[in-house]
Amino acid sequence: MTKGGFDFRFGSQVFDLSSRTHIMGVLNVTPDSFSDGGRFYNLEDAVAHGREMVGDGADFVDVGGESTRPGSDPISEEEEKKRVVPVIERLVKETTVPISIDTYKAAVADAGLHAGATIVNDISGLKFDPEMLRVVVRHKATLVVMHVKGTPKTMQENPVYDDVVGEIGEFLRRQAEKAAEAGVEQVIIDPGIGFGKRLGELKGLGYPLLAGPSRKSFIGKLLNLPADQRLEGTAAAVTACILNGADIVRVHDVKEMRRVVTIADAVKRSVGASRDSASHSGL
Repeated sequence: MTKGGFDFRFGSQVFDLSSRTHIMGVLNVTPDSFSDGGRFYNLEDAVAHGREMVGDGADFVDVGGESTRPGSDPISEEEEKKRVVPVIERLVKETTVPISIDTYKAAVADAGLHAGATIVNDISGLKFDPEMLRVVVRHKATLVVMHVKGTPKTMQENPVYDDVVGEIGEFLRRQAEKAAEAGVEQVIIDPGIGFGKRLGELKGLGYPLLAGPSRKSFIGKLLNLPADQRLEGTAAAVTACILNGADIVRVHDVKEMRRVVTIADAVKRSVGASRDSASHSGL
């Protein structure tokens, strides 16, 4: 990281994550994804969709082989590796963007990194597998530390917080520092998406902030719509995340969200410039 910015290296590429909002495209290689109903479970379909997202403007592609929707059951490490490794290998050869492996299992992360991924997106924030940190350090990978309450099976069973922002912030700080102390050079934090998780209050932790509101259940509940009809709700949520400090947004609809990001970034810059002008004017 550089003073005033987040210069992160992914292989031979360097991204200043603070220069604009970056887009991480979601690629679910599962038969039971809540968001796309298993449309990309087939290898060729998955690779084609990954290439399409890159063409539409994705800066990163996040490949996941196990559904972590609320209430979901885990699958075996071998099954998860069988789903994701061939996709990662192909995308590394056929695209130029950094690839992320979305898993909380160290063995799957290890296989994904061997296949060419440079980012591990761990929804458990290093809680579920004690070997994960060693794998990330060994591969010199970037780590996304996410906050989750319970497990995917239980995460929405009446979660209770005394101080939601304080508890989440403390967890993310502690886990990010743990990773840094172990030798992880690049850490990104993801507070998870839910009511009360106010992004702006987490910027002070000093790490790039990733937000993934795309097609989430809270949008469906507010609009009474299924996952494949939550585009407008996702656009509004993505905009709110950007205006509150997100450096990366994780989305399914890359082409549409690229347009949203462009406008939200422009609004954010305009607001910042107006505040600076008012400050210099003594207002």
